[in-house]
Amino acid sequence: MTMTSSRPYMIRAIYEWVVDNDCTPYILVNALFDGVQVPQQYVKDGQIVLNISPSAVVALDVGNDELGFRGRFAGVAQDIRVPIAAVLGIYARENGQGMLFDAEDPGAPPPPTGGDDDSTSGQDKQDKKSPSGAKPNLKVVK
Repeated sequence: MTMTSSRPYMIRAIYEWVVDNDCTPYILVNALFDGVQVPQQYVKDGQIVLNISPSAVVALDVGNDELGFRGRFAGVAQDIRVPIAAVLGIYARENGQGMLFDAEDPGAPPPPTGGDDDSTSGQDKQDKKSPSGAKPNLKVVK
């Protein structure tokens, strides 16, 4: 069964956790990703860090496909739009705790395993540790 990306759910969870701990949530964005609308004068090395704290933005909306809000840059209000796949990480400014994501497309289907066919019993499929047979890809963020 193909599942949707966990990235938007993780972004919402980490955001809530950071705010609940009285810290400032920042997101790291791939500013070169198609559909990203950010002030280009603040982009460095193809990336931009955005403060998405409740006091810094208006109407933050973290949907399953896009993150958007209205923010001020040098005193000028601007609408910001970031496809979820362009979010490379979310973390607390004060201590750096949060989560980084792979730069690859989070909605990409997993590679074929080559060994799955309809002759495998349902129990055998349940006994497998992961659909691709690979170890989970988790990162420790300090």
